[in-house]
Amino acid sequence: MDRKSNTIAIMRPRSYLTKSREMAQSMGYEVFEAPMIELADMKDDMFDIFTDHVLSGKSDYVIFTSANGIDYTLDKVDNRNEFTNALNRTKVIAIGPNTKKRLEELDIEVLGIPGVYSSEGLVEYLCPDVKGKIVDTARSAYGSILLIEGLEKCGASVLETQVYTLVRPEGDTQKELIKRAAAGDIAIFAFTSSMMVRNFFSLAEEMGKTDDIKEVMKKSIVAAIGTPTANTIQEYGVETTIKPCKYTFDEMLRTIKDEYFD
Repeated sequence: MDRKSNTIAIMRPRSYLTKSREMAQSMGYEVFEAPMIELADMKDDMFDIFTDHVLSGKSDYVIFTSANGIDYTLDKVDNRNEFTNALNRTKVIAIGPNTKKRLEELDIEVLGIPGVYSSEGLVEYLCPDVKGKIVDTARSAYGSILLIEGLEKCGASVLETQVYTLVRPEGDTQKELIKRAAAGDIAIFAFTSSMMVRNFFSLAEEMGKTDDIKEVMKKSIVAAIGTPTANTIQEYGVETTIKPCKYTFDEMLRTIKDEYFD
């Protein structure tokens, strides 16, 4: 793989594609986009208990780990104004700046964000303060178990509700990505979640292209947001070459550019 090639595979959900493509193109990347995950609404048995905790003031802390988690939560509550007012009477924590921005757009006050935008970062940030506290979180069905286990080890009582799930899109665009990847036409693979990695390799296996892609990846830039994503990539026998310090897509693009193209 010619490292001067800068064709990047963006595999984020469709709702993120326009912004992601524009961001990448503004930095000089050539983009091939093919969503490898999509979001789908869900409501589990814990949701009503979660909302009751917030509305009754039982929650000491409420954690949101994505802007999607916020939106899917608010879409399901009966009275958005009542719920957001109740959130403002508790301590709301965001996993990172994008989640914080979405909360503030909805006039929800954010107590803080961790120094590292990850489940591990949240645990480290909150651990000194949550012993004996009720911590509630609304997130995806594929959220890291490290958040729940970590906070419980810190002495918190944790309630999790899963407000959306992730599914694998099926279509010609996804198959075209696998073909291009196997042919060596993709220089940079940008993985932002473990589910994205699993869906990518699952389709590659179905198409009989796994070995070809693994060989290509040895000579490509393989980027991962967060340790769980990097660990999942490693499960497939592929090494991650880029893991940005800040766990955002923007930071991933900048880190790749700084290390390989500037």
